[in-house]
Amino acid sequence: MSGVTSSNSSDSAEASDVRSWYVLFLMCMTYTLSVTDRFMITQVLEPIRLELNLSSAGVGWLTGPTLAVFYIGMSFPISWLIDRGNRRNIIAISIVAWSFMTMCTGLSRGYWQLLLSRIGVGIGEAGGTPGANSLLADVFSAARRPMALTIFSLANPIGAYLASDVTGAIADLHGWRAPFIWLGAPGIVVGLLIWLTVTEPRRGSFDVQISRNNPRFAETMRFLWQQRSAVHIVIAGALTSLWAWGLMYWTPAYLMRTFGITTGQAGAVTGNIHLFGGIAATLLTSWLMTRRCMANPRQIARLLGWCVAIGTIVSGAIYTSDSLDSVRALFWIFIPTMHFWIGPCFGMMLNLGEPRMRAQFCATWLFVSNLCNLFIAPLGVGILDDMFGGNIGPNAESLRLAMLCLVPTGIWASGHFFLAMRTIAQDQERATGVPVPA
Repeated sequence: MSGVTSSNSSDSAEASDVRSWYVLFLMCMTYTLSVTDRFMITQVLEPIRLELNLSSAGVGWLTGPTLAVFYIGMSFPISWLIDRGNRRNIIAISIVAWSFMTMCTGLSRGYWQLLLSRIGVGIGEAGGTPGANSLLADVFSAARRPMALTIFSLANPIGAYLASDVTGAIADLHGWRAPFIWLGAPGIVVGLLIWLTVTEPRRGSFDVQISRNNPRFAETMRFLWQQRSAVHIVIAGALTSLWAWGLMYWTPAYLMRTFGITTGQAGAVTGNIHLFGGIAATLLTSWLMTRRCMANPRQIARLLGWCVAIGTIVSGAIYTSDSLDSVRALFWIFIPTMHFWIGPCFGMMLNLGEPRMRAQFCATWLFVSNLCNLFIAPLGVGILDDMFGGNIGPNAESLRLAMLCLVPTGIWASGHFFLAMRTIAQDQERATGVPVPA
C-alpha cells in the first residue's frame, strides 16, 4: 500500500561527517576506476587497429559497442537488485570483477581474447555507478546531493587523466597491453575496502516521500515518464555524452594522425587538462551547488544548458584547426565543460526518483548516455571515417570530417536542459516530498 511516510528524527539525522565523506571518497574511487578502465582503450585505439589490421569501424566495434552492449544490457537487472539488495556488496563484487577483466585485457593476445575481456569489463561495470549513486543518496540529504554528487564526479577528470596521460606514457614504454594490468590491479584493493569498511545505510533516510515497497520495473519507468523534467535530463545527458565523450573517444587517434605524434604525446596533450582543468571545473561546480541561488533545480538546468552550448562552439573550432598549439589552448575550454555537467546531472536524477527507484533512474540515464558514447560514437565515427577515407583508407582528414558530424549534437543537448526547467521543481517535490525553495 502507498502512503505518506516520515522518518523520525533519529533516523533522519545525517551520518557523521567523517563517515559520510569516507563513503563518498570510496565511491569516488569506484567511479574513477570505472572511467579509467572503460576509456583507457581509446588512448591505444590506433596501435590496436594497426596490430590487428582492422578498419576504423572494426576497431570501433571491438572497443566500444562490445563493452556497451553488456554494460547497458546488464545495467537494468543489476540496478533492480541494487534497489532491493545490499548495495555495498554489489558494488564491491562489481569493481573486483571488472578490474580483473581489465587486467585480462592486458593479457590478450588476439581479437577474440580482447573481445571477451571487454565484454567482461562491461558486465562488471554495470553495478558500479548506479550502486554508488543509490548509496550516496542515503548518506547525504536532498539539499546536499548535488554537491556530493559533483564531488563524486571528480572521478571523471581524474579517471580521464589516468586513461589518457598515464595510459599513453605506460604504452610508449611497455606497449599498449601494459596499462591495462597496471591500472586494473588497484580495483581489487578498492573492492575489498568497500566490502570490509562500508556499512549499508537505511534507504530513504532523508526523504519524506510516497512509500513504495519494491516497485516493479514497469512502475518505475512509468513514474520516470511522468517526471517530464527527468525525461529531458536523460535525453540531455545522452546527447551531451554523444557530443563530448564521443569526440574524446576518437581524439587520441585524431591527434596522432593529424599531427604525427606518439600515443604518449597524444595523451600528454589532453591528460593534464583533464586533471587540472577538469578538477577545477568540477570543484567550481561543487561550490556553485552550495550557493543559495542553486537551491532551485531550475537554476542548475539553466547553467548546464549554457555551459554545454559554449563548449559545443569551442569543440567545432578544435576539430577544424590545423595548429596543435591552438588545439591545446582550446582544449582548456572544451575539456572542463565536458566534466562540468556530470555531477549536477547525477544529483538532479537522484532527486527526481523515489528512494527505491533511484538506482533504476540512474541506470536509465546511464543506459541512454552509454548507448551514445560507447556504441553510437565509436562505431558511427568509425564507419564515417572509413567512408570519407574512400580508396585511400582512414586518414587524418577523413577522421576530422567524421568527428565534425558529432559537434552539432551539443546544441541539441543544451536545448533539453532548458526544456527541463519547465517542471523540474514540481517533479522534485513529487519524488522527495521536500519543498523546493522559490
